Amino acid sequence: MDTDVQLPERDRSPDPVPGEGGGSRSSRFPQRFLRRAWGWLAGGGPLRRTGVLLAGCLVCVMLVSSYVVQPFVIPSGSMENTLRVGDRVLVNKLAYRFGEEPRRGDVVVFDGTGSFVQDPPSENAVTALVRKAASSVGLMEPSPTFYVKRVVGVGGDRVVCDGRGRLTVNGRAVTEDYLFPGDTASRVPFRAVVPEGRLWVMGDHRSASSDSRDHLGEPGGGMVPVDRVVGRADWIGWPFGRWTSLERPAAFADVPAPRPGAAHG
Repeated sequence: MDTDVQLPERDRSPDPVPGEGGGSRSSRFPQRFLRRAWGWLAGGGPLRRTGVLLAGCLVCVMLVSSYVVQPFVIPSGSMENTLRVGDRVLVNKLAYRFGEEPRRGDVVVFDGTGSFVQDPPSENAVTALVRKAASSVGLMEPSPTFYVKRVVGVGGDRVVCDGRGRLTVNGRAVTEDYLFPGDTASRVPFRAVVPEGRLWVMGDHRSASSDSRDHLGEPGGGMVPVDRVVGRADWIGWPFGRWTSLERPAAFADVPAPRPGAAHG
């Protein structure tokens, strides 16, 4: 083997670059990038700085709305009088992230694809992007596949409404004080057993709500998968005169736990 062959040098300069402290090129890159970015920002005047500040604020708002709290515009009267058309509800997206699951009485926002909507409407990419950005700050209604309803039955529950408009869950009568004035639990009798991992949901304005009752004969039986729930509506944030928290009602406090195996029979 020829030991006299010299390897080509990567850098022929005998000394480190003055002022760089002898650091590697990879460590010097972030420093140069930050200096150039600061020079670009400082040299652009107040208009450029304002634009960057607004863009940064928008990114922060979208991150918060994607993972923590998101405002949703109420598009219909199906949840009156609890929620009215045009209300902005603040949806807690962390409510069910750490082992907690929706409970009876919770007002939830969910994606109805596969339960309430079998064939989602098509939407071009630009429109979908604009809608997503605007709805994340409460300026537009969310996707038409998103719904807000109240949880009436959870996995294993037997939900029944007789011909007189009386609702029972697991055999216990439920008095729903939050219903729209003049409404009963349902003018149409029904009987449903909720499978595990799914929810039976209804609007508070029963005579004006399309909910689980209307999808009993469809795939999924009108039951919403728990993993399709976006979050729990915890507050009304707009208009100012309707600022309030949405507490879980006491209507379901005495409902017994479902019988073992009830979801299968």
